[in-house]
Formats: sequence, C-alpha cells, structure tokens
Amino acid sequence: MAAPHLPRSTGRLALLLAGLSMFGPFSIDAIFPAFPAMGASLGADKLAMQQTISAYLVAYALMSLVHGPASDALGRRRVILGGLVVFTAASVGCALADDLATMLAFRVLQGLSAGVGLIVGRAVIRDIFHGDDAQRLMSQVSMIFGIAPAIAPVIGGWILGWGAWNDIFWFLVGFGVLLSASAWAWLPETHPPEKRIPPVRLLRDYVLILSNRRFQRLAATGALNFAALFLYIASAPAFVLDLLRLDERSFAWFFMPMIGGMMLGAFTSGRMAGRLSHAVQVNAGFACCGLAAAGNVAYGLLVTDPSVPWAVLPPALTAFGVALVFPVLTLAVLDMYPRQRGAASSLQAFTSLALNAAVAGLLSPLASGSMATLAIVAAGFTLAAWLVWRLERHRGRQLPVEACGPGLPEPTDHV
Repeated sequence: MAAPHLPRSTGRLALLLAGLSMFGPFSIDAIFPAFPAMGASLGADKLAMQQTISAYLVAYALMSLVHGPASDALGRRRVILGGLVVFTAASVGCALADDLATMLAFRVLQGLSAGVGLIVGRAVIRDIFHGDDAQRLMSQVSMIFGIAPAIAPVIGGWILGWGAWNDIFWFLVGFGVLLSASAWAWLPETHPPEKRIPPVRLLRDYVLILSNRRFQRLAATGALNFAALFLYIASAPAFVLDLLRLDERSFAWFFMPMIGGMMLGAFTSGRMAGRLSHAVQVNAGFACCGLAAAGNVAYGLLVTDPSVPWAVLPPALTAFGVALVFPVLTLAVLDMYPRQRGAASSLQAFTSLALNAAVAGLLSPLASGSMATLAIVAAGFTLAAWLVWRLERHRGRQLPVEACGPGLPEPTDHV
C-alpha cells in the first residue's frame, strides 16, 4: 500500500487538524458574550438561551456516533469536507434567524456537523503515527485546539462591540469557508479503500465495542474528568456576568487562564511521552485535578465576594490536569481497535458529549447560582472520574497500546 500523501511538515498537519477541531468550540464559546443581545432579539429568557447550547450539544453527541464509522467506510477526507460544508451552511442559517425556533433548528444542524473535525481528526492522527509519536502529535493538536475556547468569547465580545450578534455567526461562516479551502488543499486521505469497512459491519462493531468493559471504563474516566471543566465552560455566562459581575468583554478573565492551563498541560504531556509510563501521566493529571477541586470548594464556601484572579485559578489547574489525562486515554481507546478507529473515536466522543449535553442543559442552570454549588458539583465529577480510573487500574494492569492485532479484540473483558 502506498503511503498517504502528507503535508510537508508535521507542524502543518497539527495546525490543520487543530483548526478542524476548533470550529466546534467556536460554535459554543463565541456566542457567550452575545447571550443578552440574542435573548432580547429572539424574545428568549436566560433559560431559553441556555437551550441554544444544549440543543447544539445533543445534536453534536448523536451525530458523533456517525462521523467515525462513516470515515471507516468512506474515507477520512470525504467525511471531513462534507461536514465542513454543512457547518458553513448552518452558520448562515443562524446568522439570518429572527426567532428562537429558527435559531434552535440551525443550531441543531451546526451540532450535527461540528464534531466531524475533532472525531475523524483523532483517527487521522492514529492512522499515520504510532506510540509516543502519536501522543506527541495529539498533544500538539491539543495545544493549538486549546486556543479556541480562550479566543472565541473574546472575538465574540469584540464583534459584538463593533456590530450585532448576527455578525458572530457570519464570522463562523468565514471560518468554515477558510477551513474548507485548507482541508481541500492540505488534508491527506489516510484511510485507503483497501482498509475500509463495509457499512453493514458498523452495527456489529458498535455492539462489540460498547460491550467491552475496558472501553466503558476508559471512556467514562475521560468523560467524567472533562465534565468537571465543562461545567464551568457551559456556565460561563452566569459565572462571568453574574457571579464575578464582569461585563460582556471580560470573558477573557475566565477563558485565558483556563485555556492557558490546558495548553501547558498538553505541552507537558508531549514532553512526558516516552519518558514516563502512561499510568504515571494519568495519575499526575488526577493529582492536579484533585488539588484544584479541593481549593475550588474551599474558595466557594469561604469567600462571599468572588473576584479575579482567584476565582479562575482552580479551573485553570483543572484544565492542566485534564490535558495530561486526555491524550493517554484517547490513544488507549484507539489502540484497542486498530481497524475500527473511527468507530472507537465516535463512541468515546459520544460518551463525553452526551454527558456534556446533560451538564449544559440540566446541571449548569441549577448549579450556576453560586460559586460553592459550581465547585461542589465539579469536584463530584473529578472524584467520580478518579474512582473509575482506580477501577480500571485494578482490573487492567496496563493500558492497551497497539496490542490488539488487525481487528476487534477478543472479548476478554466483555459483559
């Protein structure tokens, strides 16, 4: 088999894959500063505006079950380019929406397409690179990807200061067009026809993957750990505007430290690759998350007038810990299924996204009324993730690393 035609440098590939993974977070975070203006224009209150996030995430989660297997059957490049076209069209619809129902409909369409770059991009990394090299590239992508949630609300605030809330969605249209052109020019096809899986096998593969208890534990560990951070991301409008009493252009006070922590954690993970065992890296990440959770709960209970920078430091440390854990768990899941990486990536993403949708639609509106409640709920997610990780360490002595051969593994740890 001929090697795939790759971009000239790994750096360009990392930049492209990071860009492809960024348009999902941009769709969530860029509109946060515009919530009051959007609500007034669309005739929606705060709770209704929160549904523009949860509806997007539900669609994102459901379609994540399709992106990966579709790329296993049709090829990575074709699926990514198709998703970009749909996302760009959906962003046009959001920009032109003049009532909440229309906005929600196009937000759902955005969600159906926004996950394609992140989910299929992970499979692209694992198609090309192996072992520590794969972890290093995954960490590079995570570092660049980490910029998106930091700059998206800042850009959204600037755009809102210069124009109307609709202009934020026109910015997303332009971003979609730029990504489509870049992917068309630079994205290689890394999953050749001879390795593709007939669609009739996808359901069987899903059943086998989902019934694997080791997959369940690894996916749950990553999802619960990230949920502690995502609770704050989903609650950003209440956290910044109501609890910290800052204005619409001050979202950087929250996002810059948090994403700085994520990027530093991703850089550290890349430096650890090949030097420390995967289990040690995950344990170090959980130690950071646990320290952040303890400090966050103490701050929330003891301080009656929260302020920056102290209120945003615990989420930043949580982000650092999450970034240490994420590449290791993701590659462990992909290495369990060398020929079904798209399906494995989709199911792992669905696990996290389904939990995130519940966090955004149910927990965030209930927990974002006070610093203490936010901190306690986030700490609960961190504790749950650590307990599932400890169970995985008890049941499996080492993480799977390219040890499963050409197909699905034997059902040694299935229900």
